[in-house]
Amino acid sequence: MFDDLRDLYQEVILDHGKNPRNFGRPEAFNRTARGDNPLCGDKIAVYLTLADDGTIRDVHFDGRGCAISQASASLMTDILRGKSTAEAEALFGAFHDMCTKDEDQWTDHGAVDEDAMDKLQVLSGVREFPMRVKCATLAWHTMRAALHGEATTSTENAGF
Repeated sequence: MFDDLRDLYQEVILDHGKNPRNFGRPEAFNRTARGDNPLCGDKIAVYLTLADDGTIRDVHFDGRGCAISQASASLMTDILRGKSTAEAEALFGAFHDMCTKDEDQWTDHGAVDEDAMDKLQVLSGVREFPMRVKCATLAWHTMRAALHGEATTSTENAGF
């Protein structure tokens, strides 16, 4: 059963990596940030359209990188559309914990969309490969930078 699940996860990552959803610079957006992972060469830009009430109306990304970074960005854009900035922050924290900590070390990030976390579970295996954690979390850190009005972020930043 575990091998079947791992194979399914690999298929989902490869699908999103080869056929990313919401890829490309949209015509209109009001927040953007660029992210860089100099260790492996992943580069990404995240484009957000925030409504006046803080809801993420649209989210796209572009850039280049490994299958994990592209799949993570693709999944992120599918998940974040329609979420509030608070929900996006909670998902960021929960996803980061999932990729970097054992489950008993996760912290409470508030109400988190459990369906979204189930979809992101395909990337949880990166925890076993510390160099790949930065690939999986780059899009999320870049999204968070855009939410906070920061133009750039890098995996070389402290606490990344």
